[in-house]
Amino acid sequence: MVLVIKVGDRTIESMLTEDALDDLERLSHQMPVVIVHGGGHTVTGIAEKLGVKQQFVTSPEGFRSRYTDADTIQIFTMVMAGKINKEIVRILQSRKIPAVGISGLDGALIRAERKRKLIAKDENGRRRIIDGGYTGRIVSVEDDLLNTLLKSNYVPVVAPVAIGSENEALNIDGDRAAAHIAGSLKAEVLILLTDVEGIILNGGLVRRLTPDEAKQNIANLGPGMITKAYAALEALSMGVAKVVVAPGRVPAPFSSAMNEETGTVIAQ
Repeated sequence: MVLVIKVGDRTIESMLTEDALDDLERLSHQMPVVIVHGGGHTVTGIAEKLGVKQQFVTSPEGFRSRYTDADTIQIFTMVMAGKINKEIVRILQSRKIPAVGISGLDGALIRAERKRKLIAKDENGRRRIIDGGYTGRIVSVEDDLLNTLLKSNYVPVVAPVAIGSENEALNIDGDRAAAHIAGSLKAEVLILLTDVEGIILNGGLVRRLTPDEAKQNIANLGPGMITKAYAALEALSMGVAKVVVAPGRVPAPFSSAMNEETGTVIAQ
């Protein structure tokens, strides 16, 4: 059984509490674990301190993403694959969890196709076409590298930076990266850790959705949750048994999600 966990910027701190680390340590002794992290708010803060103003665009489908120009991809790579990735590794190592920090660049772990054009909505809802910058669409995952680490009992910690066809670094979405990694490894469970209870519809938490129900309700989700829903559907289509969109600020967040005690389960 393989477990893939995605932690976003707002949930990294809750993942690194004593209780969560105890939970992760127990699970890492029971099964292979891969962690994929985000860090968008940290990237934005450091970029703006460096004088590089960050821009965000929203697609017609409701995806909100960072516009990644030549300066931003350098900062994105530095912060994601350096600062955030190594901080997580350092803390896991302090708990004797044998973590190895890598990005999608390492060993060409994640290959992506550079998006040449983006369709974005302006503030009036009108569509416009803009240059794609250094944003990537995931093409493949090199699971040999991950399997080598997992077989040696390491916990890979993966930063969402991919390598393009011209060996350029590309910004990829962390939820989608986790989905593709989980699909490549045929993981039984993908946990998308978040800062809310799970998927909220009509003002209430939904405990379980089939893939068809998730598709039908995507338009009713906010920008952050839309991405998670698409990532869940991608993972399921690639053979992952179930995806749990679960809160990070609960006791034993990983075990409780796996046991379907918290969050929203998306599965057949």
